[in-house]
Amino acid sequence: MDMSDLKIDMNDMIMTDSPIRFPGLFGDWTFTASSKAIDVGHGVYWYGILIALGLLLALLLCMKERVKYGISEDNLYDGLLWGIPLGIVGARVYYVLFYLDRFRTSDGKFDFGSAIAFWDGGLAIYGTVIAVIILAVCLSRRKGKRGFKFFAMTDLVVMGLLVGQIVGRWGNFMNREAFGAETTSVFRMQLTTKMGTLIEVHPTFFYESFWNLIGLLLLLFVVSKHRKFDGENTWFYFLWYGLGRFWVEGLRTDSLYLFNWTIGGQPIRVSQALSLVMVLVSA
Repeated sequence: MDMSDLKIDMNDMIMTDSPIRFPGLFGDWTFTASSKAIDVGHGVYWYGILIALGLLLALLLCMKERVKYGISEDNLYDGLLWGIPLGIVGARVYYVLFYLDRFRTSDGKFDFGSAIAFWDGGLAIYGTVIAVIILAVCLSRRKGKRGFKFFAMTDLVVMGLLVGQIVGRWGNFMNREAFGAETTSVFRMQLTTKMGTLIEVHPTFFYESFWNLIGLLLLLFVVSKHRKFDGENTWFYFLWYGLGRFWVEGLRTDSLYLFNWTIGGQPIRVSQALSLVMVLVSA
């Protein structure tokens, strides 16, 4: 089998605005809301609204907690001003890099236009995390009152990251995407394919959102309360998120793969490999 075939997943087969059911939990009750919140121009999608809501809630939490970490309001706003656009760019570059074949024209040339069209879908959270870390390193090196301790800032930011991930994953729910393989689990989510057939799959968006919610509560009420050094929240985040993402990624059908590399004949999922490294380094 050609490795590119492994990148064709069930997410591409789902009917746009497919009815959603959770037969193991709610019987025949059906969720039918459109993925598009406002039908104007290209449309305003719930995905974008939920991402924006996650950013707003993350900012409010960080503003509330910043004094504990010695972070000024100016530093936080500077991070937000640069962090949002760079986070989007990082998420898109990460996605394009590992799905490069999708951004080539029929003659094999790189299609820059489609590569920058992030509004059509295709963002990866690890790209955002990498971009934000690089930004924090750069901003922390400033002199005088505008400088701050790198790990003090990341200890604050990871709480905001978790808030954004908790809320943002529900954008995947509205888009009928980022779900897992077929299952008979009580938590199974039923969707309709473009051929009109029903499939029941793991709602991995929910698994990850709930896992991150637990992680946020642990950070707020346990880890940060007993924090003994700058960086403790940060390493807990990478450990906790890495464990959860390693498990969830193994259930998904739309994983990014590490080029054409394999281990034991099986393709290497980028997020699982990175999660494993994160867990080992953090531990």
